[in-house]
Amino acid sequence: MTLLTKYYVPGLAIEDHSIDVPLDWAGNEPGRDISGETIKLFYRVVTAPEHVHDDLPLLVFLQGGPGGAGPRPLSSTSDGWIGEACKHFRVILPDQRGTGRSNRVDTHTMAALAARADSPAEAAAAQAAYLKHFLADSIVRDFEHLRLSEFDGRKWVTLGQSYGGFLTLTTLSLFPHGVIASFTTGGIPHVPADATEVYEHTFPRMVAKTTQFYERYPQDAERAAAIADMLPTAAEVAERLAAAGIYGEGADYSAGLRLGDIDPSIPLLPNGDPLTVERFQTLGSDFGMKPGFERVHWILDDAFLAGDGSTVAGGTLSDEFLAHVMDATGSRPLYWPLQEFIYANGEMTAPIRWAAQRVRDGRPEFAADQRPLMFTGETMFPWMFEQERALRPFKPAMDLLMEDTGFGVIYDADQLARNEVPLQAAVYFDDMYVDSGMQLDTLSRVGNSYYWTTNEFEHDGLRAGNVFERLWNEALNRGDLEELF
Repeated sequence: MTLLTKYYVPGLAIEDHSIDVPLDWAGNEPGRDISGETIKLFYRVVTAPEHVHDDLPLLVFLQGGPGGAGPRPLSSTSDGWIGEACKHFRVILPDQRGTGRSNRVDTHTMAALAARADSPAEAAAAQAAYLKHFLADSIVRDFEHLRLSEFDGRKWVTLGQSYGGFLTLTTLSLFPHGVIASFTTGGIPHVPADATEVYEHTFPRMVAKTTQFYERYPQDAERAAAIADMLPTAAEVAERLAAAGIYGEGADYSAGLRLGDIDPSIPLLPNGDPLTVERFQTLGSDFGMKPGFERVHWILDDAFLAGDGSTVAGGTLSDEFLAHVMDATGSRPLYWPLQEFIYANGEMTAPIRWAAQRVRDGRPEFAADQRPLMFTGETMFPWMFEQERALRPFKPAMDLLMEDTGFGVIYDADQLARNEVPLQAAVYFDDMYVDSGMQLDTLSRVGNSYYWTTNEFEHDGLRAGNVFERLWNEALNRGDLEELF
């Protein structure tokens, strides 16, 4: 193995590794010599200290996202499932390509691609083509190559959280022969995939979640309205950006925003991004995790500077509030750029064309001037790539990708129907991000699949409860792990 270093954190022994994988899997095959441009795939192998020298079975963790790096455990109990899994397995924690230490993709990457191009159009095309290499079809080939080349082709158990469940179905579609059993938590995608259908379910759930939030903290309906009344809309900021020549046709999206020079009245976050009503609404992305209601409540509690901080119409927003909003709504590289393309499967009949924005446009209760103010969930919008400095360099590529219809194949419905790998899923009934009804519909058409439906947990139940232990016992008692134990 390509060992970089090894060390301990409390209760866990960790090894760091890295291997080369092809940027483009076209013309390459997992487990064989690779050709063409390569990138690094970084992964960790984690064991309980008492099992360091034991030949335990392998469990690979398929991280959520998209664009999510593997966990960085602080101890055996900081991410509870890891400590439990290490009782039985040697746990492999890869950083998916483009994340963590696996050739991270961010604004610098986009800038480097643009610098090598001869024109803005050529730069956008190169950036779009590059981003398409960071979706599920490439990710699962990386992991299959890892299994074959670094673990002698040993079969492993997969555990997929959220988007990791999407990767699970891609694995079971393309490489089922390498998997003994699969666990998923809050992550069974709808097959066939359709981004618009996903958001048609998402926005009604956000109405329900926002209503629940205001029922729990009634004072926050007034506070949220007062804050929103002080903010410009994304459209208003776009007009000012266009007037300054840093938005619209011919604009340089690699440039900083300089909004303070354009209009000092625009509220700015500490990183210089404008705080609009629409960005404020994205605080609702946290409503699907516990204790998300409480985290947002305390952000609103610090909003106003004057007096005792009670709601003051037209008051001054505190620096602390602006910093908290920036941290809570900040964009992770690849997370928003790839968000809607995780639903792109093969040759599509129509492009995605900003699915979430199209669905939102048909939901007037989410308008910036509606009260009570509705919060939005895990949804990306075009204005993000115009007004957030961490996303602006992705804008030209996004415009092309949103009109693209040709992507890699990520699901094989026929293969899933005849699937023989035991699949044990935890389906969270109130899941805000991955609709439980759509999960159950897919599972009804996946062979050898089982599910446990619960409303005890939110989307992050794997980290917050005994979910892994429940899945483990279900599979063990059914005989799914007989090959291992």
